[in-house]
Amino acid sequence: MTRRRLFLVARGVTSIGLLVVLASVLEPREVLGRLARMDPAWVVLALLLSIAQVVGSAWRWRFTAARLGLELTMSRAVSEYYLATFLNQVLPGGVAGDVSRAWRHARESEARASVQSVVFERLSGLIVMSAVAAGSALLLLEDVSTGARVALLALVLALIVWGVVAAQRARAVPGSSRVVQDLRRALLEGTALPVQLTTSAAVVSTYIAVFVMAGQAIHLDTSPVLLAMLAGPLLMSMLVPITIAGWGLREVAAAALWSAAGLTAADGVAVSVSYGLLVLVSSLPGAGVLGLTLLRSEDPDRTAHPNPVGSAGPGDDVLHPESESRGA
Repeated sequence: MTRRRLFLVARGVTSIGLLVVLASVLEPREVLGRLARMDPAWVVLALLLSIAQVVGSAWRWRFTAARLGLELTMSRAVSEYYLATFLNQVLPGGVAGDVSRAWRHARESEARASVQSVVFERLSGLIVMSAVAAGSALLLLEDVSTGARVALLALVLALIVWGVVAAQRARAVPGSSRVVQDLRRALLEGTALPVQLTTSAAVVSTYIAVFVMAGQAIHLDTSPVLLAMLAGPLLMSMLVPITIAGWGLREVAAAALWSAAGLTAADGVAVSVSYGLLVLVSSLPGAGVLGLTLLRSEDPDRTAHPNPVGSAGPGDDVLHPESESRGA
């Protein structure tokens, strides 16, 4: 077994292992009982909102790509984003879908800019998500004095401002890298910064709203405001690439976070699982995109149109985009 495959297997084992540990510590029936009584109305609302979430994310990617001189239709961006979201949900690591998205776009466009458009677009969301999570964490620290919380919040904001200013000045430095220049053009120059911040804030708000709806769906007694505050720090735990789509690690973080907030750990695990299931179901249109891609790869006439919208060539390439990325 190659080292890469070993890492993938290890992430799957980690997810399962963490869930087994939680099941041995908590009462699984309590969590499963809540999930069995999920309110269909809240589930439907969350799934509908997830559509806006994908559309908003796809638009952000299209805008970022355009800033780098690439053409990307909205329909293509949405279908590719659904595919990437689905792959991120079912494959270990949580980034395989984004790698595939960058690689598939690079087959038809300039490779460097295609990869950068995906990286910068995700970076835009990460910056806003980190700021929201940091702010929520500071507000949740009731044992810390108000002055200390203000000081910590000021430090976080100062670091963000410093990063923006440093990036803006980097371009003027002789010999500055082209990556920094491209980053500035995609995220900071002209209208890019307000557009990126506004779009990412809207997308992050849908993450939090879906999480709150996941809590409402299982009839959680926790107030929606507190759920929204807990969502930011919890969702950040999914960025640690040691599991499959955050499963296991997210639930452990929920149990710890809920306990720290004076709530029931089982409730935290229940809402975390509810959220995970909603995200998985909302990504299923990506399975349809994958199916169409595989069907097109078997079309004998595809050589006449080697790169139709939404297609990617051989099915194995979708699941293992790095196999030919250097030759794209």
